[in-house]
Amino acid sequence: MTRTEKLLAELIALPSVNPAFRPPHSADAGEKSVAEFLAAVAARAGLDVDLQEVLPGRFNLIARLLPQGKVRRTVLLAPHLDTVVATASQLVPTFKNGRLYGRGACDTKGSVAAMLVALMELAEAGARPQATAVVLACLIDEENAQAGSRALAARKFKADLAIVGEPTRLQAVTAHKGSLWLQLETRGKAAHGSTPQLGRNAVLAMARVVEFLETDYAAQLRRRRHPLLGTATVSVGQIAGGKQPNIVPDACAIVIDRRTLPGETEAGVRRQIKALLTKEKLSATVASLKTAPCPALETDPKLPLVQQFLRSVGQTQPVGVNYFCDAAVLAAAGIPSVVFGPGDIAQAHTADEWIALAQLERGKNLLLGFLKSLS
Repeated sequence: MTRTEKLLAELIALPSVNPAFRPPHSADAGEKSVAEFLAAVAARAGLDVDLQEVLPGRFNLIARLLPQGKVRRTVLLAPHLDTVVATASQLVPTFKNGRLYGRGACDTKGSVAAMLVALMELAEAGARPQATAVVLACLIDEENAQAGSRALAARKFKADLAIVGEPTRLQAVTAHKGSLWLQLETRGKAAHGSTPQLGRNAVLAMARVVEFLETDYAAQLRRRRHPLLGTATVSVGQIAGGKQPNIVPDACAIVIDRRTLPGETEAGVRRQIKALLTKEKLSATVASLKTAPCPALETDPKLPLVQQFLRSVGQTQPVGVNYFCDAAVLAAAGIPSVVFGPGDIAQAHTADEWIALAQLERGKNLLLGFLKSLS
């Protein structure tokens, strides 16, 4: 068993379910035990360690490897510690057929293990990058509201490049879609179910809105393509309306998932949907559900450090992904960001989440090679 495999197995066994997905005071909720464990591991390797409280009992782990001389640039490694819900069996790391199974194996405890081991091996070899500080920031809350990366940005943390750990199959990603959740509501008039003609059915009105969004609006979004991300999308994910069968419903609400492209804004999307509904003579209010923006990411692949990273991992062209992550938050704070890590997003959040051990080790070696190239 390699050092990286051993560390990842230990991380899987420590639950770190995002508290947003668990009842209050659940024993498996929160990242504290994982952050404290990693802090001890990093400190033993001689790294400068800091636990920064972001929310009560929830800490970003910061581990630094500083150069011997003056710091002229900073490279940030930024995976996240939290996971989605886990069963007891998913907290038992299982090695089978060249894979390691368990909650967080690829999303993103695999990146945590690869990044920390790469940093520790760099420190132990005495190969500190010249004039470059390397900072590992293991972040909380990526799966919910990105409080960890937002706190780091709010502290005015500066870096010349961030490598955000996500399961990209070891491809360097320079663009990802944004995530926007909107609630649409239609209003009607209640009436007795035996005399529906005396009411106005809000569910029927919403059915027409849903039909429009999933057909005409979705088709309109497909007319614009991004070279790395393809098209924006819309999906109606939730619907609720009516109180009981014998009352004509006076209200109905849906929640839509709108994936945005670079250049699109939350306010702009809301205005667009309102205008289109008005044009179609459909009446519905439109409001945002997420309080913090989740914009798309687009990092210039021609930036020198991005180019150096691409070369280091053997890639000539960057790629894009459909999902949202901490990279856009850091980029919005002025840190050029790429997304990179072992594992496949297709395995994330699944019942049998796994990571290929060969890819885990290769990811660590690619990161180590890039950090050594900074000297």
